[in-house]
Amino acid sequence: MPEAAIASASATPHPDGHAANPLRAGLDTDRISDPCTIVFFGASGDLFKRMLLPAIYNLRLEDILPADFALVGYSRTEFSDDSFRTYCKQQVDQYSRSGPAKDPLWSNFQERISYISGEFSDTSDYGQLKTKLADNDKKFGTKGNVLFYLSTPPQVFAPIIEQIKAAGLDPGSNQQGWTRIIIEKPFGTDLQSAQALQTEVEKVFDESQVYRIDHYLGKEPVQDIMALRFANVIFEPVWNRRYVSSVQITAAETLGVELRGGYYDHAGALRDMIQNHVINLLALVAMEPPVNSDADAIRNEKYKVLSAIRAIPDEKVAEVSTRGQYGAGTVDGQAVAAYRQEQDVDPHSNTETFAAVNLWIDNWRWAGVPFYLRSGKRLARKVSEIAVNFSCIPHRLFGEKSDDIDPNVLVMKIQPDEGVTLRFNAKVPGPKNHIRSVNMDFNYGTGFGVQSAPAYERLIGDAIRGDATLFTRWDAVQRAWQIVTPVLNAWQKTKDPSFPNYPAGSEGPPEADALVQAQHDEWRRI
Repeated sequence: MPEAAIASASATPHPDGHAANPLRAGLDTDRISDPCTIVFFGASGDLFKRMLLPAIYNLRLEDILPADFALVGYSRTEFSDDSFRTYCKQQVDQYSRSGPAKDPLWSNFQERISYISGEFSDTSDYGQLKTKLADNDKKFGTKGNVLFYLSTPPQVFAPIIEQIKAAGLDPGSNQQGWTRIIIEKPFGTDLQSAQALQTEVEKVFDESQVYRIDHYLGKEPVQDIMALRFANVIFEPVWNRRYVSSVQITAAETLGVELRGGYYDHAGALRDMIQNHVINLLALVAMEPPVNSDADAIRNEKYKVLSAIRAIPDEKVAEVSTRGQYGAGTVDGQAVAAYRQEQDVDPHSNTETFAAVNLWIDNWRWAGVPFYLRSGKRLARKVSEIAVNFSCIPHRLFGEKSDDIDPNVLVMKIQPDEGVTLRFNAKVPGPKNHIRSVNMDFNYGTGFGVQSAPAYERLIGDAIRGDATLFTRWDAVQRAWQIVTPVLNAWQKTKDPSFPNYPAGSEGPPEADALVQAQHDEWRRI
């Protein structure tokens, strides 16, 4: 940007009274969505109150969601329209990043909220929904556009989709506007169940109308992976097997299963995190440059690189994967119980709370480069990051001191400290040639003067606009299940007698070290 433009941008007042950050000058922040009604199935659930409802409110607060919208909550819980509006205000007051609901915006917002108490498989209840949508169209000018959001337990995904068709709420019956559907994860519990669910989806919706959501893809640092790679000439030339020795993708949590014990004990870390979140990150890091920035161009390249991941033979599962389960320990100075003592968890459970796999991509760019993926609960620190480890220097220019020179590392920090760190080497001041690693850091909050909006705000806004870039296409979902299925099958066949094999608050099970040591690598500390 020219200096004059920077000076001009710096002088522009920010709405909060501070000087505008010049790094945000010229950014497109006016992304108005189409008028529509959003129907939230599972509107009495935890996800709706903590994430989805605050996201809708903030989208409206920032004029990203248009004034011509309506929100319909659908759940088994008994609410009237008025009591549901009161409930919604309580949740916005508690969970919105913008603070308590504000008038006059809230008064206008709540007028557009309504509720249906119904069963997910009862045709008559969907008749009420059809009437409600028609009323909203006349009253609020939503132009026939409808976005269904399935934030329910996965076992009712198929019945809801069937009833949408039976009630004439499907895209084929909508002669006025568009009809789309957002489906929360998990999309299936294994390859077979995912394919069965897809069969039901295809009976009602075209692939272009289906938005399989993975909230990780809505996080600002994840969106920035493509910009980092393809908007900077310094990175892409070395983004290959010649210069990269390995890639580590970590999604570590300090939390346990909290109130999700019943769900988690049938899922585990491999299903809950690796199959979706972590493999999606791998695809963004490893894919080839797309021909343009259109959704399908990007998703085509993601699918191609997933297709190049080497299949795991049954006899190799133990070599390329490891699992763990946390025992009692200390996290953030507090004593915590073992997984098997958590609420709604089988006291003899064999479910893994830690999973790690080593994947290989058999293509021209990545042949021979190991991709290490790991995720776990009750670990030492909450951190999600992608570390691209570069090769060692090829020549010992500095004599014996060359042995002490660390390889360069580029770390994309997804949470909690969103940003990018590049580790490189520099000479320590003084008469001797002492080389030491130093970091070059970029932080989103300080760099752009704002904190990133929650992922659901971006993703819901994109779905309303019809932008599927950050959503997962069926071919990629199916391929991800194919990748992890051999590991899932092997782990289901045998119990791990060592469980629990890592204390809460630790780096994970010691067995995970052998996974990377086999390639003469070591894990980054959590």
